[in-house]
Amino acid sequence: MMRHLAFAIAVAFGSGFAAPAFAQQAAQQPAAQQTPEQVVQEIAHQLDTDVAGHKAELQRNREKVISVVNQVFLPHFDVDYAAILVLGQHAREASPEQRAQFAKAFYNSITHRYAEGLLNYTTGAVKVLPFAGDLNDKRSVVRTQVATGDGKTVSVDFVFRKTAGGEWKAYDVVIEGISYITNYRNQVDAEIRKVGLDQLIKNLQTQGDQALKAMEQSGKAHGG
Repeated sequence: MMRHLAFAIAVAFGSGFAAPAFAQQAAQQPAAQQTPEQVVQEIAHQLDTDVAGHKAELQRNREKVISVVNQVFLPHFDVDYAAILVLGQHAREASPEQRAQFAKAFYNSITHRYAEGLLNYTTGAVKVLPFAGDLNDKRSVVRTQVATGDGKTVSVDFVFRKTAGGEWKAYDVVIEGISYITNYRNQVDAEIRKVGLDQLIKNLQTQGDQALKAMEQSGKAHGG
């Protein structure tokens, strides 16, 4: 079973909320000049500062936990591209407005469901492994190990693509060999076939993480 800390770190790439007042802006290279490895190293550094250094405050306010997600992860995640991949074949049938609504509702739901796992984060929990091979000019994978706090580590790989603007942005995470995109694509496909895309979007918008939880449980019950 995936541990919430590793999953929280992984999926927190994809949501949007206001940045926390206490978050400190780290000195950064221009995004277009950062390699995927540098992006992940920067994220790990910010987690050390914004989560490990503010646990007492975060434990008192869930919304601040969620806001850290935006501050640390969102600038480096290609939300729209990832949403298209999660929708799979249904993306071709969806209007641009439906795709945008789905992306926002889906990733907000995921963040609310898993963000509190970040409260278990400790300084240095994310170890970025040395990059092997040549940097592809379109796709790249950064491999990390996340310490779960019980003496175990979880392999978390971040899959990046270079945008038209020249920035490297993540669009998928692979936890212990399980692709985040593939896992949710199967669940979303089943839910759309059952209730339709518009109803799924409405459920995510109105019920949030509870709708996501119900969808996940339904997928498990049917062997997804």
